[in-house]
Amino acid sequence: MKKIYGQPESLLPVQTKYCAGCGHGVVHRIIAELVDEMNLREKTVITNPVGCAIWADLYFNFDSVQPAHGRTPAVATSLKRILTDHLVICYQGDGDLAAIGTAETVHAANRGEHFTTIFINNAIYGMTGGQMAPTTLVHQKATTAPHGRDPEFPAGMGYPIKVPEMLATLGGTKYLARGSVDTPGHIRALKGYIRKAFEAQMAGYGFSMVEVLSPCPTNWGVTPEKAVTWIGEKMIPYYPLGEIKNELPAGFEGKGETAE
Repeated sequence: MKKIYGQPESLLPVQTKYCAGCGHGVVHRIIAELVDEMNLREKTVITNPVGCAIWADLYFNFDSVQPAHGRTPAVATSLKRILTDHLVICYQGDGDLAAIGTAETVHAANRGEHFTTIFINNAIYGMTGGQMAPTTLVHQKATTAPHGRDPEFPAGMGYPIKVPEMLATLGGTKYLARGSVDTPGHIRALKGYIRKAFEAQMAGYGFSMVEVLSPCPTNWGVTPEKAVTWIGEKMIPYYPLGEIKNELPAGFEGKGETAE
């Protein structure tokens, strides 16, 4: 009998620490499948900083480095410049990448560093208690915004940051996309975006990033089922899915699937 589905070699068979309904596990599975399919398990390094992302090294069967909070792009820069034939992955949450680590990300992207960032956007601080994040939607409630995010004066909480759109203005960025884990179709498309980003990195092109809209039922205060629905109803209208920027050379198509 032909085996068509199984445990990726790049994913360890251990019990998850993530909350029920969390999207991290789905993204881990996609990354592990792609590393196996690209035959890069012995040449992959993931950098995962403080936040829920810090647990990633418990699940991947390849090398990992845990940088200080927000400093993942600096470590990934050094790794890729030394190990030029390796797949180097920044795995960051929105609190890490879009808050304390914003400057690191912007300058690495502007320099066109040849690593790939997987940016998990669940619109909240997950590990530290559900505080408002830079990606929290307007009127979305958080422990530090109990009445909802109010961008107007005098509250002055600002607006949710669209990171790929912001980075698209920089010359060093070559491939930027946004996917989601809320439906099977979106998950298939997300795998295609990540594959193209990985292939672009290994082909020697500039900075690449894939943002992932991911549920956090625990800190949203909803069931896993409602969290998935909330992504479709609230997050996707503000954070549209698809390729935000694709400046890969003509003829470079990758092997990924496109969004439905």
